[in-house]
Amino acid sequence: MILDFLKNSINLKKIPRQGWIDKVSILNPESVSDHTYSMTVMCMLISDMNNMNSEKILKMALLHDLAESQIGDFTPEQIDKEEKEKLEKNAFEKIVKDLPEKIKEEYLKIWNEYQYNTSEESILVHQIDKLEMALQAKKYQKEGYDKEKLESFFISASTEISNPQLKELFTQIINEK
Repeated sequence: MILDFLKNSINLKKIPRQGWIDKVSILNPESVSDHTYSMTVMCMLISDMNNMNSEKILKMALLHDLAESQIGDFTPEQIDKEEKEKLEKNAFEKIVKDLPEKIKEEYLKIWNEYQYNTSEESILVHQIDKLEMALQAKKYQKEGYDKEKLESFFISASTEISNPQLKELFTQIINEK
């Protein structure tokens, strides 16, 4: 009953983050699983520091890209937003379909909340997603990848992050030598 769900989660280890390939020409970029792990650690720390619902936030972070285990990681340049939403929704529903009903309903609710950005927790997780991306871009920059090619990632994070605490962390990331 749960084995297929677990297989999907482990499959994220082999799904590369497509933006790093397409925009920066990184041949062996982080996987979606790598991204999810780093993002979840960030979510844990930030939510605990702010006395938020850490359990919900952690579940949201762990589930947010799970559909990519079946459809892959698409960049906005590869597919329009509506088509991506449809593919992800169908994939996520398929992934959770055989879970016990109560768990399936909870995961669908949390995933939909994230997709439609309808709660305080989902707003935070979306912004941490961008912060993690900026931190990874800075890591790639330090490894010698072209700063100009990485600039779009920094700009995206800058425009999406509005939480003051996350903005401060973003500023520290950008200013780090």
